[in-house]
Amino acid sequence: MQSYGDFLGTPAYRTILFRTFFVAVICTVACLLFAYPYAYLMTLAGPRLRRALLVLVLLPFWTSLMVRTYAWLVLLQDTGPFKAVLAAIGLGQVDLIRNTTGVVIGMAQILLPFMVLPLYNNLQKIERSDLLAAQSMGATPFRAFWRVYFPQSLPGLFAGSVLVFILALGFYITPVILGSPQNSMMSQLIVRQVTERLDWASGGAMAVVLAVLTLVFVGLMSRVVNVQQAFGGTVDKK
Repeated sequence: MQSYGDFLGTPAYRTILFRTFFVAVICTVACLLFAYPYAYLMTLAGPRLRRALLVLVLLPFWTSLMVRTYAWLVLLQDTGPFKAVLAAIGLGQVDLIRNTTGVVIGMAQILLPFMVLPLYNNLQKIERSDLLAAQSMGATPFRAFWRVYFPQSLPGLFAGSVLVFILALGFYITPVILGSPQNSMMSQLIVRQVTERLDWASGGAMAVVLAVLTLVFVGLMSRVVNVQQAFGGTVDKK
């Protein structure tokens, strides 16, 4: 119990814990913003284009995570092309590495397929005739999508979000390479406690706290999705 008290009572450790959840949430939102339109496009595309889009999603799995992270290191470094483009369009010298921004970019690109695939699996099962029926009854295309199509996509959205969020909490390589010691995440802190300080008790306590908070967060998200689905079903029946 002393290890748990030391961890929760240390402001620096609480800051790292908060930063870890914050980065995981930002990565989840970023993946969702890119994945939902992409998965929706896959449902509209013909067989050949759909296969090509699916290959693009699966392509990162054929490359090592370490290789992809170092590729981002080259692209985001101070002399890299991304920073040159931002400077050319008038955004000035924006730091894209050794901070949370670089970590989020690298993690979001790696985790994007884990959001696209569950979403696509769910979206392809939704009947597009539901949208046409809603529009035939006077709903605008946007209202038909928001009130009829989107609620049916919540299971896939929830599955992808939970998967990405949980994976983001445990990232180690990407934050080490693209981040800095000042932007450490829980995985880096746990590794330091175990490998450098040989403090297995503190490392174990940190891992347990992270796991428990993750389960609580997932449980709350599950309740939110269930409430939204119930509300959506009530509205549709009316």
